[in-house]
Formats: sequence, structure tokens, C-alpha cells
Amino acid sequence: MSGSCIVALDLEGVLSPEIWISVAEKTKIDALRLTTRDVSDYDELMQHRLKILDEQGIKLSDIQSVIASLPLLSGAREFLDELREFCQVIILSDTFEEFAKPIMQKLGYPTLFCHNLEIENDKIIGYKLRQKNQKQHAVEALKSLNFRIFAAGDSYNDITMLKAAAKACLFCAPDSVKKEFPQFKATESYGELMREIKDFFQTRS
Repeated sequence: MSGSCIVALDLEGVLSPEIWISVAEKTKIDALRLTTRDVSDYDELMQHRLKILDEQGIKLSDIQSVIASLPLLSGAREFLDELREFCQVIILSDTFEEFAKPIMQKLGYPTLFCHNLEIENDKIIGYKLRQKNQKQHAVEALKSLNFRIFAAGDSYNDITMLKAAAKACLFCAPDSVKKEFPQFKATESYGELMREIKDFFQTRS
């Protein structure tokens, strides 16, 4: 299989549970259940989350405790291990470095590009994007280095990344996303996604 190809994967919803949904379940705050599957404007979503954290007095350490207890999605580690046997993989996520470490440890520390939180005395006071639409820009940068990119994600914030890739699939995406973006094949299992990736690697454009 070609060494000039890279697989770019979203994190939450593809390899790990949705962090904010898990926090919502732990804190019993339903308003925190909204994710990029529900809201396409990322800044609007984050401002909504920050407001609730401030009102409810939820600290960074509270969220980190929830994340540390989360298992990976069933089969995620095995899928990623098999994938890394024959290709390079980059995780492109809109999560934050301050959240991601326990998940990366469970995944065997793959390469991760994500964002940073602004923290003051254990309180999350803001966030800093590495770059707006960083998933899309990362794929485009890799393409400029003559890599062919396969991308997979599940949410609205993955769409520009999927559009920039040579080939892309949705993975366990909600019906709303699948309906709005029918140009992307909707895969529903790691086995199905792996077959699409291997087919891409075996096909030279």
C-alpha cells in the first residue's frame, strides 16, 4: 500500500465518546449535551458551554476527572492499531489539549492536532483555536506536501475536512448530517470504514 497516503480522523464520536455529553451525564446538566452534531457554529457552541460552566461552577479538574473515567468506543483501539500498521494517521479534533491526554494514552498516543483552553485557577475562562477551520487547513497543508488524504468524521465541524480530502466517509453520523451531506458514504462500523480506507490505499489516482 502507498506510503504517500495519510488517514485523518476526528476524535470524539469516531474513537472516543463525546466528552461534553459525558460531562452532561455526570453533572445532570442537559444543556451541556449539545455537540458539533447539533450546532454547526463552533464559537456559538463553545460560548454556550462556557456560560454554563461559569454559572454552575464547574472547573477544569471536574471535567478532566470525567474524561479520565471514559472508555474508548468499543473496538477503537484495535481499529487504530490495525490502521497504523500500514499507514500514517493524524487525529484532527476540535477538543483541547487539556482534555485529550487520557484519551490519547488509551489510544497509544497517536498524533493529535487540537486547540487549547484558557485557564485561570482551575476555571475555564476561554479557549484559543489553533486556527479557524484547522481540520480543513491541516488536510490542505498535507495535500500541498503531495500526500493523498482519506478523512473520516461524524459531525458538522468535520465537513470542511471531508470536502478537502481525496476521499472521505462519515462514521456513525447522526441522520441530520447524513441527510445534509449525502455525497459522503455513511459507514456504521470500524470494519466498514477499514474496507473503505484499504480500498482508497489500493487505488492510485
